[in-house]
Amino acid sequence: MSTPVTTIDQRFSDQDAAATRWEETRAALDAAEIWWVTTVRRDGRPHVTPLVAVWVREALYFCTGEDEQKAVNLRTNPHVSLTTGRNDWDSGVDVVVEGDAVVVTDDELLRRLADAWTRKWDGRWQFQVGAGGFRNPDVEARVLVYEVAPTRILAFAKGNPFSYTKHTFRADP
Repeated sequence: MSTPVTTIDQRFSDQDAAATRWEETRAALDAAEIWWVTTVRRDGRPHVTPLVAVWVREALYFCTGEDEQKAVNLRTNPHVSLTTGRNDWDSGVDVVVEGDAVVVTDDELLRRLADAWTRKWDGRWQFQVGAGGFRNPDVEARVLVYEVAPTRILAFAKGNPFSYTKHTFRADP
């Protein structure tokens, strides 16, 4: 992944605001525990649900059961937005990750991701790798793992000053 082009949108930022630095946005991606994923149903209606995700190798990863609504939606439309942030007005950074969700089937990467989930949540999320996905020891169904390489990440800094920053990614030449 290339370094993003970072710009501030002055229309939605305080006059004296600076763009949220990529390092600060990346720290928010690393630290976030709860995300909201938005997918699109076949009939065009949005579907939004909370989930846990990990930021690894400059991409965001999440998982879901094969028959869950988000997996059904992603079979026909891979476009997603994932959002995280705080519920208060005066502090923090809200983040939106936009991109396409692609199923991960590589066992080596899946093992790295299973370890990332375990480390991030102090062992509360335990996945086994197998059959091109995760397996939860308590459930028989395969869990699909998705990678979202961002095309754009929005960062909304709150407080004094407020700012609206876009981090746009370009493919490396």
